[in-house]
Parts: sequence; structure tokens; C-alpha cells
Amino acid sequence: MAPKLNATVRYSLMRIGIFAGSFVVLWALVYFGLLPRGLGDSNYLWVLVLAIVISAPLSFVLLRKQRDEMSAQIVTRVDRAKSRLAENRSMEDGI
Repeated sequence: MAPKLNATVRYSLMRIGIFAGSFVVLWALVYFGLLPRGLGDSNYLWVLVLAIVISAPLSFVLLRKQRDEMSAQIVTRVDRAKSRLAENRSMEDGI
């Protein structure tokens, strides 16, 4: 069985995937004339901005579980770091 991928890496990759998918779909819609083209040479910039605007709420809704897993993993790591810091301080005070 493969080791479980870090929650932060998995969330980031999924978020990038949603953005890339949005970009490709929007580019196709603009290419076929279903969405308006940008002004002059700004077509890719228009599609990029639109993909960011579309992918943000999609990621917020679709990646809730992954975001919660990432948050729990971060909280666990922060708690471990705090406990190690407290142990180090208590050892220094005892010297």
C-alpha cells in the first residue's frame, strides 16, 4: 500500500487541478465564441482572471473535506511543536 500523501500537498494539488480544469474549459468556451474574447491581446489574461474567479468558490465547496484534513494535520503539528518547546523550557529552567 502506498503511503498517504501529505494533506497539504494533496489539497494544493487538487486546488491546482480545479484551477487548471477551469482554465481549459473557459479557454475552450472563449475559443468557440461562447464567451466574449478579451480586448486586443488580453485573451489569455481574460481567461486566467475568469478561471481564478470561477475556481475559487468551486475549491471552497468541493475541497471542504481535504481542507479540514489539512487543518487537523497542521493543528497536530503545532501542538507537538508547542509541547516540545515547553519541554525544552522546563529542562532549561531545571539546570
